[in-house]
Amino acid sequence: MNNSEELSIYNAGIKAWQDAFNNQDAAGCAAQYADHTTLMVARPFGEFTGHEEIQAFWQQIIDQGFTDVEYTNVTWKPAEGDEGYILCADWTMNKAFGVVHHEHWKIQEDGKARLVFDEFEVQGER
Repeated sequence: MNNSEELSIYNAGIKAWQDAFNNQDAAGCAAQYADHTTLMVARPFGEFTGHEEIQAFWQQIIDQGFTDVEYTNVTWKPAEGDEGYILCADWTMNKAFGVVHHEHWKIQEDGKARLVFDEFEVQGER
């Protein structure tokens, strides 16, 4: 598989997460995290471990009326040890904006890319 083919798998992963969020589907958001994902760092809210906590976090955000997430200034770089890719980006929603510091995506056994670590920050309201 060449880099372009591989990156298309990672881009499909982030698109699946965005589509789930924009469709107000917290379970769909959580499904984009690998089974063994143990940590999501959401500044300033805290740290969330495992699918249940991650889904509950996204449900709370959705319940507060947040939607329409878009990523800009997206960069992908290979993770150390050829272990997937790291995404960094700016993001906006209808009611907030911020930055993705470190999303570590890895291709799983089913051939889809999922998050194994997520660290992002809300920097302000819109």
